[in-house]
Amino acid sequence: MDNKGKWALVTGASGGLGAAFAALLAEQGLNLVLAARNRDKLDALAAELRSRHGVDVVSHSVDMTLAGAAPELHRAIMTQGIALDILVNNAGQGLQGEFLERPIETTDRMLHLNILALTDLTHAVAADMAARGGGHILMVASMTAFMPAPTYAAYAASKSYVRMFGEALHAELRPKNVTVTVLSPGLMDTGFLSAAGQVPSQSMKRSMILPRLAAETGLQALFAGRQSVIAGRMNRLAALVSRLLPRGVQTRLMADALKS
Repeated sequence: MDNKGKWALVTGASGGLGAAFAALLAEQGLNLVLAARNRDKLDALAAELRSRHGVDVVSHSVDMTLAGAAPELHRAIMTQGIALDILVNNAGQGLQGEFLERPIETTDRMLHLNILALTDLTHAVAADMAARGGGHILMVASMTAFMPAPTYAAYAASKSYVRMFGEALHAELRPKNVTVTVLSPGLMDTGFLSAAGQVPSQSMKRSMILPRLAAETGLQALFAGRQSVIAGRMNRLAALVSRLLPRGVQTRLMADALKS
C-alpha cells in the first residue's frame, strides 16, 4: 500500500494492544488519530511516534463508555478535515467475577463501550469509506468470543457480538471496497486482567502472547482482505477444537482456564 497522506484511527490507543497498533501503522507511514481516555498517555505516545516516524498524529481524549461519545469523536475528526482510510476498533473493557456480584451499572458501561460505541463508530466511519470508494476496518474481538466464559459472561458475550458483527460486515461491505476483518487475540501482557479485576494464574501467564505479535497478525490479515484471524498458534488450535465440543464441555473448560 502507498500510505502517504493516509490516516488511521486507533481507539483504546493509550497502551497495550492499541499502542502496538499505533506503532505498527506509524512504521508503515500512516498518519494517526489516537483516541482513549488518558490524555497524558495519548500525548506522550503521539510525540514519540511523530519524532520516530515523521508522521502526523492527532490525539483525542474521549470516554467512549458515555452515550454519544463515538459520534462526537467522528464529528471532531471530520471537523479537522481528516478522511480515515483505516479504523482499528480496539477500545474495550473486561470485567471478571460472578455476574450478580457486579453492580449492573458497571456491566452496562462495559457493554456500551464494547458493543454500542463500536457499532456507532463503525457505522459513521464505514459510511464515509463507502462514499469515498474504500477503506479498512479491523475489529478486535477475543478468544472468549468462541465459548461461554463463566466469570466473564457479559464480556465474552460482547466479544461474540464483535466477532459475528465484523464477520457479517465483511460480506456486506466488500462490494463497496471496504474491508472488514476480525482479530481474536488471546491473553496478552497488557494489564487487561488486572483492569478486569483478576490476578493471572501461572498457566495464564505462560499462554500470553506479545501485543505486537497480535497487532501484526491483525493488520496483515486486514490488508490481505481476510474475514477473520486468530493470533497465536495455540489459540488457533483451541478455536478449532472448540467447534467439536458440546457447549457444556466448552463451558467447563473455559471455567477452568479462567480460574486465577
